[in-house]
Amino acid sequence: MHDFTRATDPVSKPAAPDAQRASQGLSARWTQARAEQQLHSLELFGMRFGLDRMRRMMTALGSPERRFEAIHVLGTNGKSSTTRMTAAILERHGLRTGAYLSPHLVSYRERVLVNGRELDTCAFAAAVARASAAAERVNRTLAEDDHVTQFELLTAAALWQMAEQEVEVAVVEAGLGGRYDATSVIDSRITVLTNVGLEHTRWLGPPVADIAEEKLAVVAPRGTLVLGGGLVAPAEAVAERIARERDASIVRPQAMDPAMELRARGEFQRRNFALARATAELYLGLAGIAIREDAVAAAAAGTFVPGRLQLLEDDPPTILDGAHNPDAVLALAESLPALLAGRPLALVLGVLEDKDAAGMLATLLALCERAWFTAPPGSRALSPAALQSRARQLGFDATSCEPRPSRALAQARDWAREHSGAVLATGSVYLVGELLGELDASQGAAAAPPRRLRSSAR
Repeated sequence: MHDFTRATDPVSKPAAPDAQRASQGLSARWTQARAEQQLHSLELFGMRFGLDRMRRMMTALGSPERRFEAIHVLGTNGKSSTTRMTAAILERHGLRTGAYLSPHLVSYRERVLVNGRELDTCAFAAAVARASAAAERVNRTLAEDDHVTQFELLTAAALWQMAEQEVEVAVVEAGLGGRYDATSVIDSRITVLTNVGLEHTRWLGPPVADIAEEKLAVVAPRGTLVLGGGLVAPAEAVAERIARERDASIVRPQAMDPAMELRARGEFQRRNFALARATAELYLGLAGIAIREDAVAAAAAGTFVPGRLQLLEDDPPTILDGAHNPDAVLALAESLPALLAGRPLALVLGVLEDKDAAGMLATLLALCERAWFTAPPGSRALSPAALQSRARQLGFDATSCEPRPSRALAQARDWAREHSGAVLATGSVYLVGELLGELDASQGAAAAPPRRLRSSAR
């Protein structure tokens, strides 16, 4: 792994010539549509934990993860926002920066950023093509019932393309885990833990302390662990013990300057940015770069994270938020009053079957006057009827079931117009992605027009 160095040009650099030629050659045979089709085809293999396949993938790709420094971001909520914000601060200090995120909302290309920009279609196609070729080689070495998974292929493609684009530091968001997560093939001296909570209720057995243990297994000996504020006591105890055992340092963020403008709305977002600042300042210090307040302020004011308290400037006001567990919903609820300005609220809710729907409903139903229950795309969606049943058990009867998210949103918006109200669509990142995709299609654009959207992030 190379030494910490400062980029000489703070402006985004073009990809290296070799990377450009590789991308152009491969994308001539692989389009974005073909790349996405390949990724979709891997969904049937599901999630398979373990690092053996990823290590073989890295070897087949020439060990791209060793060609840049990395910061690893773990946790239950806040990972995507913290990842984007950390990368934005580093970029504004002149470093060529990558970010790897998950999941996406509309396009897989959203998952890989270089200096804050999504990969273009050719670079994305080339990365998936290269990773797919590596996966074919790796699959031939595995047992008949073992295969490289979708997340592993995406992660490998992202690491390869960021290396080809000559990023100096990549901020990498973990998937579900830590110890056996595909992203854990990176060698990171800085590990970030945003928070720890119960999320996938299909596997409710592990207590929070065990979840923290698994996530923090990636902390490097003599590395540094940056801890988010408000970490629950069992997770805090695990973090402190692991740091002692590995002779690692612990860094805790200071509160964000209340006078600093933050594009992301909500007090929880200020906590996320404080964590990102602490992480970036640590990395910059190791690299011998003094942190600049003007660069921090520019990152705070300019970082957009779609799908998190994303407000459509429409009549009626419509908020999209990917909160998908009770803790995230509580943070969302904390920020809603400032956006609603006393308007009655219509809820559009879609939840996956392994989530704590009852826990989310307990908070959300207290805020709304009318609810439409729908289903995120995919086979893992909890049925609208099941959500309606849970709502009635909580004493809330003003509900409707509409399996199609776009229709549910349209009906909720009609109600809100009649009652001078607002709409909140939440419960799943996949639900928000489906709605944004419908909006994009109806507007005939590849992305939601900036003039219509204002954002916040978690």
